[in-house]
Amino acid sequence: MTDGMSRYLTPSKIGLLALIRLYSDGFVPSSATIPILSFLISYLLPVYCKSLEEDDSISQDGFTVSIEKLQSATISHTSAIPGRTLWDLLLKLLWTVNSFDGLHAFFNELPLLLEKLFDEHADGSDHLEHPRPNRMLLSRNSPLGAFVRRSQLEFTRLQFHDGISVWKSLIVYRRPTLAAWNRRNPGAGPLSFDTNLQAESFHTDGTLLDLIYGGLSAKTGMLKDGNTSTDDMEKLLDYQVSRMQRPGNRVPQAMQSQLRAMVRSGLTIPSVASYVQFLDAWKSGDYPSSFDSLHRYFDYTMQSRDRSLYQYALLNLAILQADFGCFSEAITAMQETIATARENHDMPCLNYSLSWLYQFGRTHPEEMAEIQKKGVLGSEKEALSFLKAKAKESNMWTLLSTTLLSEAKLTLSNGDNVYQAFESIIKASHLNVTKNITEGYGGLMLMQSSVFDRLGVGCQAWNYCELFLQCYAGQSPSEDVIQTQCRSAHILARKGRWEEAISRMDEVDHEALRTLRYQQFWTTNLGILKLRRHLHKDELDAGDQILAQLRAAPAGVPELQFDVSVVEIHLQMRRGDYTHALSLLERLMTELDQQEADIFQRLKGMILKARIYLQAGVPQKGFSVAIRAASLAHKARLLPVLWEAVGTISKILISVKEFQATVKLVESVLPQALECEDCDLAAHLFSGLADGHMGMAGQAKRGSLRRKEKLTKALEALDCAFEEFSRIEDIRGQCEMMAKKATIMHLNGDPVLANDCAAKYLDIKKAAKAQD
Repeated sequence: MTDGMSRYLTPSKIGLLALIRLYSDGFVPSSATIPILSFLISYLLPVYCKSLEEDDSISQDGFTVSIEKLQSATISHTSAIPGRTLWDLLLKLLWTVNSFDGLHAFFNELPLLLEKLFDEHADGSDHLEHPRPNRMLLSRNSPLGAFVRRSQLEFTRLQFHDGISVWKSLIVYRRPTLAAWNRRNPGAGPLSFDTNLQAESFHTDGTLLDLIYGGLSAKTGMLKDGNTSTDDMEKLLDYQVSRMQRPGNRVPQAMQSQLRAMVRSGLTIPSVASYVQFLDAWKSGDYPSSFDSLHRYFDYTMQSRDRSLYQYALLNLAILQADFGCFSEAITAMQETIATARENHDMPCLNYSLSWLYQFGRTHPEEMAEIQKKGVLGSEKEALSFLKAKAKESNMWTLLSTTLLSEAKLTLSNGDNVYQAFESIIKASHLNVTKNITEGYGGLMLMQSSVFDRLGVGCQAWNYCELFLQCYAGQSPSEDVIQTQCRSAHILARKGRWEEAISRMDEVDHEALRTLRYQQFWTTNLGILKLRRHLHKDELDAGDQILAQLRAAPAGVPELQFDVSVVEIHLQMRRGDYTHALSLLERLMTELDQQEADIFQRLKGMILKARIYLQAGVPQKGFSVAIRAASLAHKARLLPVLWEAVGTISKILISVKEFQATVKLVESVLPQALECEDCDLAAHLFSGLADGHMGMAGQAKRGSLRRKEKLTKALEALDCAFEEFSRIEDIRGQCEMMAKKATIMHLNGDPVLANDCAAKYLDIKKAAKAQD
C-alpha cells in the first residue's frame, strides 16, 4: 500500500468521525446515547486513563477500531429514522465517500460539527455552508471536539501521495461491508467504492484499474498496515513503557511478537521501541541486550533533544548497573546523573537520583563508604530531611510519600520511639489519600504490617496484608504485591499452616515472575519457607539441598540474606554442630555491626547466640547476652524478640534451678506472646513453663498436694506445647514433649498412660521416617 505508516489518520479514525457526525446530526436516540458515547470515548481517551486492573496485553487492536467493532457497537441500536438502525446510517455515510474528492468533502464538512469561535461570530464571516438546523454542535475542547479538530488538521497537512494512501486504506477497510451495502443499494457494483470508475464502466480486472489502485484486490495485508498510524504505535509503546515502569512487569508475549513483526516489516519504528526493548531485556536479566538497547534509544533521542535527556540516560544506566551487581559503576553513573541534573536544573531527576542513592546506601552500606566521606547525602536523617524538603518544593508527592515511609523504616531500624514511626506512616497515608497516590498503598501497608508485627500483634499484621491484596493489588506495582504475598505466606507458616503458605506463594502472578528480580525474590522466599519446614520435620538432608540452592543463587536479594544465614545456623544447630553454628553466627554479627543493620536483626543474632550456648550445655555463658537482648528489645518495643529472649532466659534459669522465677517470668509474658501467633515461640514458652512447674514439683515433698498440683500444671503446659509443636510439624519438639509427659505419668504411678505416651512417641518417630 504505502512505504510507511500514516502519521495520524487511519480508516478506523474515519469510521469514528462518521459515527460522531451521526451523533452530532441527531440520529442517535436518547436510549443509545450513553452506549455510543462510551464506545467513542473508549478509543479517544489516552490509554493511561484506563484502569491498571485491565489486561496487560493491550495490543494494536486496543487503539484501532475494526469495521466489525463498529458494526457490533451500532447494529443493535435504532436510529431517529424509523426502520433504520445506526449501523444502516453509518454504512451509508461510509459508502457515500465514493471518491478521493468525496473524502476531501467529508473532511471539509467537519468544522460544521464544531461551535464557532468568538472571532467568527464577531466578523460574521462564514465561508462554509450553514449547518443543519437540528445539529448539536460540539465544544472545541471536549474529547469529541478535540478529536474532530485534530483529524481535520492532520488531513489538511497531508501530502498528495499520503492522502491517496489514506483513501486506498479506507477502500480496503470498508470492503467487508460491500455485501451488506449491495443489499441496501442494489445499484452498487464491485466498483462502487469509486464513483468515477463506476461511471466509466471499467472492468474489475482492467489494466487501468490495476494502474490506478495498484492491484488492490490482491493486497491482503493492506488493511493491517493502513489501519495503524505512527500515533497509534507511539501510544501503544508509551502504554507498554508505563506498564513496565509502574507495575514493573515485562512486555507481554503478544506485544513482543508485534515488535518483532514491526522490525521485520521495515516500517519506520518510533525510537521509544528501543526503550521498550531495553526495559524488557533489563527485567529479563539480559544485560548485554539491555545495555545495547539503552544506548540505541538515547542515541536516537540525543540527535533531536541535545542534552536535555542526558541525565535520564545516566539514571537508567546507574539503575541497570546496580541490578546486575556492578555497584561501583552504578555509583559513578549516579554521581554523574546528579551533577548533570543540577547543571540542567532538572529537579525531579535530581530528587529521584538522591532518593535512589539513599535507598541504595541502605541496601549496600559497604559500597557507600566513599560517598559518605564526601558528604553527598550527609547522615541518614539529614538525607531524609533534605529529600522531604525538595519533594515538597517540586510537588513530587510520590517521592514525599516514599521518603516518609523511609523515615519510619529508619526509626524502627534504629530502635527509636515507635510513635515517631506511626507519625510518619500517618503522614504518608494522608498524602496518599489527598493526592491520590494509588501506587503508594503497597509500601504503606507493608510498613504498617511490619510495625504491628514488631509490636507482637500478629492478627493486625495479617489483616493489613489481606487488605492490600484484596483492595489495592490491581493498581499497585508488582513488587509490592509479591512482597505482600511473601509476607503473608511467612505469617501463615508461623501459624503452622504450611500448605496455605505454599498455596499463597503459588498465587503470585506468573507474568510478574518473568522479571528476573521478582523471580529471585520469590524463589528465595519460597526456599526459606521450605527449608524451615524441613528443619521442623528433621529432614536435614533435604534442608541441605535447599540451602545449597539458596547459597548458589546470585546475591540479587540482599534483604533476604539475613534470613538465609539464620536458617543455615538453625540447620547446624539441628545437626548438633554448635561450633560451626557459632562461627557462622559470629561472622553474621560482624557483618551486621559493620553495616549498622536493623536492631531487629542484631537482637535476633544475640538471642540465637544465647540459644547456642544453652543447647551446647553451657547456658550460663548466654545469660548476659539474653538479658541485654531483652533490655534492648523492651526499649525498642520489639515485643516478639522480647518474648523470645524471655523464653531463653527461662531455660537458663531452669539450668540453675530457679524454677519459681522461671514460672513467674513465663506466666507474665505468655498472654501477650500468644498474640504474636507464632507457634514456635509459644511452644518454647509452654515448654519452659512445664519445666518450671516440674522443677517446683521436684522440690515439693513426695505425695504432697503441692507436688500433685505442680505435676498437673506441668502436664497442661506440656499438652499446650505439644499442640503448638504439632501445628508447625516439629518432630523433635513433639517427641520431647511426649517423653516428658511419659516421665510424669510414670512418677504419678500410672504405667498405662506412661506406655501410651511412649507408644505415641514411637508413632511420631515412625511417621517421620515414613515421610522421609
